[in-house]
Amino acid sequence: MTGWDVLDTLIKAFPPVVAILLLVVAGIIFIVGFSRRGLNFIKYGFGKIALDETLEKRFDRLDERLDSMDTRMAAMDTRMAAIETNHFGHLKDFLTEITSILLDKNVINNQDKARLDNKLRGM
Repeated sequence: MTGWDVLDTLIKAFPPVVAILLLVVAGIIFIVGFSRRGLNFIKYGFGKIALDETLEKRFDRLDERLDSMDTRMAAMDTRMAAIETNHFGHLKDFLTEITSILLDKNVINNQDKARLDNKLRGM
């Protein structure tokens, strides 16, 4: 007698509505078990499996993800510092150019230009 014979006799022993209900419940249990444990559910059911091994694998994967995330964050910090420095350098050049133009147009005098240039140099 195989498993299919046992299933067939069980289905025939119950009324059709109850048999369908049992098959639906069994299907739900299988779906839940398989989604949580994968192929280990087919081997062991809901019984105890090598949980330590599973947890160890999960923590190893988590460590790998955290390490890669740390590496990415360090690279991003380096890029941000380079961008800030680069933009600030461009800004200082731009402001120096503006003070020269203002001096040429006689909007400010030499003393004001020197004071603005000193402030820019100090930044």
